[in-house]
Order: sequence, then C-alpha cells, then structure tokens
Amino acid sequence: MAQTVGEFFWDRLHQWGVRRIFGYPGDGINGLLGALQKIPDKFEFVQVRHEEMAAFMASAHAKFTGELGVCLATSGPGASHLLTGLYDARLDHMPVLAIVGQQARTAVGAHYQQELDLVSMFKDVAGAFTGYATVPAQVRHLTDRAVRIAMAERRVTALIFPNDLQDMKMEEPPRKHGAVFSGVGWTPPRVMPQQTDLQRAADVLNAGNKVAILVGAGAREATDEVIAIADMLQAGCAKALLGKQVLPDDLPWVTGSIGLLGTKPSYEMMIECDTLLMLGSGFPYSEFLPKEGQARGVQVDIDAGMLSIRYPMEVNLTGDVKATIEELLPLLKRKTDSNWRDSIAEWNEDWQQTLLDRAHAKAEKVNPQRVFTELSPRLPERVILTSDSGSCANWYARDLKIRRGMIASLSGGLASMGAAVPYAIAGKFAHPDRPVIAMIGDGAMQMNNMAELITVQKYWRQWADPRLIVMVLNNEDLNQVTWEQRAMEGNPKFEATQQIPDVPYHKFAELIGLEGIFCDDPDQVGAAWDRALAARRPVVLEMKTDPNVPPLPPHISLDQAKAFTSLLFKGDPEQGSMIKNTARQVMASILPKD
Repeated sequence: MAQTVGEFFWDRLHQWGVRRIFGYPGDGINGLLGALQKIPDKFEFVQVRHEEMAAFMASAHAKFTGELGVCLATSGPGASHLLTGLYDARLDHMPVLAIVGQQARTAVGAHYQQELDLVSMFKDVAGAFTGYATVPAQVRHLTDRAVRIAMAERRVTALIFPNDLQDMKMEEPPRKHGAVFSGVGWTPPRVMPQQTDLQRAADVLNAGNKVAILVGAGAREATDEVIAIADMLQAGCAKALLGKQVLPDDLPWVTGSIGLLGTKPSYEMMIECDTLLMLGSGFPYSEFLPKEGQARGVQVDIDAGMLSIRYPMEVNLTGDVKATIEELLPLLKRKTDSNWRDSIAEWNEDWQQTLLDRAHAKAEKVNPQRVFTELSPRLPERVILTSDSGSCANWYARDLKIRRGMIASLSGGLASMGAAVPYAIAGKFAHPDRPVIAMIGDGAMQMNNMAELITVQKYWRQWADPRLIVMVLNNEDLNQVTWEQRAMEGNPKFEATQQIPDVPYHKFAELIGLEGIFCDDPDQVGAAWDRALAARRPVVLEMKTDPNVPPLPPHISLDQAKAFTSLLFKGDPEQGSMIKNTARQVMASILPKD
C-alpha cells in the first residue's frame, strides 16, 4: 500500500534517529498526527500544555542528550507559540527541528483563517533552513536538509506542511531536470585548527604567569581535557552559566560562575590575570573579563562567528574544544609555580565563608540563599538541575556546588522566564533514571511553569526514578526586575508592575496528585529538602522567602552605587527592610548572627 506524505515523513525522521517528539495537536497537522498514530512503537509523543513549552523541551532535549530536539505544532497560533522556545535553542546553539502545519495550498494567500506567513515568521529563528512543502516529491529532500543542517550547524530549522498535502500519496522525485535525490546520514566531524595556529596559541599560554580560563557549554564533553590543561598551566577557571557542569566545584582553583550572577573570586581572577583562555563560551558581559590590553588571549570555539567578540584575542582557534585541547597539550610547558593557584584557593575559601554568612543572615521568613546552601550538600548523585531566569538564577549560579556526573542548564542566551519546568520534564524523558530538581521564582511559576505540572502528573509514573522536585521561591515579587530597577536605574520598587499574587503552589500540587511541601521557617529548610528528596512522587517545594535580600553582584560599579544611593532619597515601599537586608549581606561576615 502506498505511503501518504505524513507516513513517509515519519519514516524518514525515524531513519534519522529521532525517537521523541514534544508537541500539541491541532487540525492543521491532522494528517501528520494520523500517520504518527499508525506507528506507536517508533516514536514517543510527549503532549505538553502549550506549544512554547514543547519548543523549550526540544531545546532542553538537545542540551541533555546531544541529539536533535523535535517539536510539533499546528498552523497559525500553534506555530507562532513555538517561537520563544525556538529562540532559546537558537541563542544557545542547539539543534532543534520545528514541524508545523499550514492551511490548504489552495487557500494560501487568501487571508484565510489561521493563515500566517510562516516562512517570513520563521526567517530569523530558523534562518539556517525553513522548508515549505508544496508537492509530495519535495518532502524527501526537505526533511533530509532540515535534519542535517540543524545537526551540523547546531541551529533551529523548520518544516511547513500544508494540511491538504499531509494525506496525499507520497511520490518520489522524478528522474529529470528540476528534481533532486537526497539521502540520510551525518556524523560530526573532528574540527581542528591549523598546526601553526596551535603553536601560536601554545606560545601565548606558555608565556603567561597568571592564566585564567573561562569555560562554557562548548566544553561540556571536555571535563578531563580542561582539567589537564588547567593543571599544565597552573590556571584558575571560571564558568559561564551554561558551563556550570563542565568542572566540579570541589577543585580549589575553580572559581564558579562569572558575571552579574558570578562570584567574587571569578571577578578577582579576571582582574589580575595576564592571560585569558576562553573555551566554548559566548559569555556576553565584557566588563567582567580583563581590561583590553591587560591580558593576552586565546579562544577556542567550534563557531568562528563567536571568536574574539567579547575580548580581542591574540589567537583565535576554530575547533572542537576537546580535540583542540588534546592537540594543544603536547605543545605546552608544565608550569611549577603554584603562587597564582594558591591565591585563587584563598579567594575561594574566603568567598565560601561569605556565602554561608550571607545565607544565614536574618531575613523575613526564609533567606533565599539558605534554600540553595542547604540543598548544595544534599544534591543526589547524577542529578539534573534546571533553573529559571530571575533572582533564583543568582543563587543557582553561586550557591550550588556541582560534582562530577551532574547535569545543569537553563535558558542562557535568551534568559527567558518559564523554562525551568519544561527543561526538567525534558531531562526526565531523556534520563528517566536520574533525579531532577527545577528551581523557579513565583513570577515564572505563574507565567507558564504551573500548567506544565499537569504534564508531570500525566507522565511521572513511567519514569524509573520518580524524583522530580519543583522548588518555588514565593516572595510575591518579580524580584530580579525589582532589584534591577533599584540598582541600575535608581528607582524604587514599582508595586503596580512588581507585586504578584500569593499563590499556594504546594496546594496546587496536591490538588493534581503530586506532593506539596511548604516551608517558611529558616531552621526547617534542610528538613524540607530531605523530605522532598525522599518522596516517591514528584514534589512542589514552596519556600516562603524574603524579597528584600539583595542579589549582590560580585563587584558593585560606581554607577550602581550612585543609582542605589539616589534610590534612598526617592523612597521605596520596602525601604526599611531593603536597607537592613542589604547591610546584612554586605557586612555578612562582620555582623552578629541574630
């Protein structure tokens, strides 16, 4: 029996190795869904609550597996809902394929219901390749190109299928002028710089006395190699947010995160280094890197477009981080002077005490930092960690100490709210035997994470390890923006935009059959984590936290100090609590612990 276009498409996607699709149904993709229904053993379809979440899950699937992430949506609003999640993949260089429906070919151009100009709409986010199928014989090469380009370029691609085409009889391309024949298959190449450039890089690194390394997501598969080159150079190493899992934090020369959400040792290391080695990172904030001219620079990235755009590097190497380090190591001279690393270790020791002091500083209800410092030593082996954007990302970045074998990610380049729960769900489907912890602010929870708890409820029984903890910081405030208004603009909290409703998230969890835990006592935070980690079903752990604990950056600029000072003259609705908490944080290691 002849295949339909839809049947052929799924068969072709299966040949490419795809096994999981995140999506939501609609009449614009009925033909594709009907074809998918006939092959239940070939694919796992994960039904989300909103198409944006499907795209976030596809992005996270790519991050957690290295495979192509795939999301499916109907025409019109279904397709447009995908965009935010697709941009998350686009900005973090993840291979994702979006599959969407379109109105019948005879209706296109007639201002028909749910007819959008999808090619134009996807032009930016899926600019590497957007295929619009108009005849059956196109589907073969459109599918092959969409998958191959997404994987090879680590980009988002899209395929658009008019609904009347999906049920048509599949036709192979005719063997004549104007037709093409494509095939399945792609293997990642070993991308390496030229030997002369490797030697130039080695010369720079060998000459350095105070080498600082910055690692990002591009170094995820190169933990051993990064440790080897750091030991060879007696270097310290900071981690961009997407590179949090690259190195374990128990190494005394690892300074943790960098930037606005970073640590003081990372800032000090960058200010004092004489050589900078960047490995697979697009870290955006140049003010946290060495001053121009202070340090000689070497950068390694698989994407030449990311080279030398944050710091003017002396040597730019296009290559895979792991393979490039392997080739660099024999060219390096082992350094024996440990003074630089000893200084970094001392900075780290002082910083760890500061973090603990800040976490135990008095606050209204629970100090949010303590939520994370109590979790850190309790992190299960092989845990997958996801964080939303907002103030919770500050504590995720600074206070959680990663060990080998753990996975951690968040919406990096896009820094979108609403990604933590879909990321956690994708992590569970990719690794059902691993515990997963998502960390979320109440703003992101109300925005769209709450609905995806229903997806958790729908599927959790099929996971080998049922532990999925969604921890919510309930402070009734869009806290990151509140502090940005205060510190960057010198404006008081604008309650009309910042205050949000107090929702009993733990009770919502119980309502839908999950476990709910509530904690508003700082001395019970550890016990609450213990209970959540011991649960035999997914948990929503609601922490009632103080919104006026400041997420202090590792370095306060003169402009930020002026803005904050001017705020005091304007008056803030929570000025008393804000000033007291800021003082406690700044003077955490001096003030008595009351």
